[in-house]
Amino acid sequence: MTNPDLELVGCYAWSQEKSGRDIGELIGTGPIGITATNDIDALLALKPDCVIYTPKFPQVDEFVRILEAGINVVATAGFITGHSFGEQERGRILDACRRGASSIFGSGANPGFLNLMGLVSAVLCDRVDCISVTESVDSTGYDSPETEMPCGFGRPIDDPGLPAMARAGTAVFEDAVWMMAEALGVAIDEVCFEADFARTTEDLDLGSWTIGADCVAGIATHWQGRSNGATVLELKTVWRKGQTLDPDWQVEHAYIVEVKGQPCVQTRVQFLPGEDFVATTFKEFMVIGMIATAMPAVNAIPAVVAAPPGIVTYADLPLTTAKGMVRQE
Repeated sequence: MTNPDLELVGCYAWSQEKSGRDIGELIGTGPIGITATNDIDALLALKPDCVIYTPKFPQVDEFVRILEAGINVVATAGFITGHSFGEQERGRILDACRRGASSIFGSGANPGFLNLMGLVSAVLCDRVDCISVTESVDSTGYDSPETEMPCGFGRPIDDPGLPAMARAGTAVFEDAVWMMAEALGVAIDEVCFEADFARTTEDLDLGSWTIGADCVAGIATHWQGRSNGATVLELKTVWRKGQTLDPDWQVEHAYIVEVKGQPCVQTRVQFLPGEDFVATTFKEFMVIGMIATAMPAVNAIPAVVAAPPGIVTYADLPLTTAKGMVRQE
């Protein structure tokens, strides 16, 4: 709402209690004269240039409804290229873009912006052997069972279904492999997936849910894009919870972007609070992560609106900056 290049015209209310209330009051900035609503038809009737789509889980039916109405979409919800939805569902999205002459772009912190960091880092090299992006964090305070349990957290450590769960729960990383390959002009033969799991030796209280002893409290995933038998792209996650993990994986509390080639390039990315930000709980500190997730999509809106119809990625857009967000006092 503070970007002078963007105008807010409406807001979808995910809960009945928020519908009908002023958006400014909901986010704590004071009234702005626009009310939230759970009436999707009313929002589409506003004919906005773009919808910022941010549910916990993406729904292809919702993408199609918005896009075929001629409204562009920027998303932070499990979408980069749509490959992870399967070709049939991805085809539905592309058809909706054609019918509505609209575009859809997906980003976020990771996958999303951090993949772009890998691509930008590789510009320094005259030979690129492999680009890897690793998210290595302690997510103990991230109280989101709806998104974490489908990946395998909380399941018995000997559950044979764990690899399939982790693959499905992190499928959007496959999208990011395809996006990076397209940007590099690399023909990917296959995208492979591997996962490792660690258990907690004691019951682990996470607030709204508990992970029992001998159940999964650590997940490491490894998505690999291979060309001519060689791994040229790697997207990895190392997530741990609590201090009773076995094996006791160590984490970086950061994102590590590494290019192997000539020269080799390594970048460490961390999200830290600004000088005027005060957080006394981990939940409050998570606001930083939410900002970093949202802004790559929000800042891309002008470019997405101007883009030709279809699924667009960082490979298609011009340089996206924080234009309009620089504080000038």
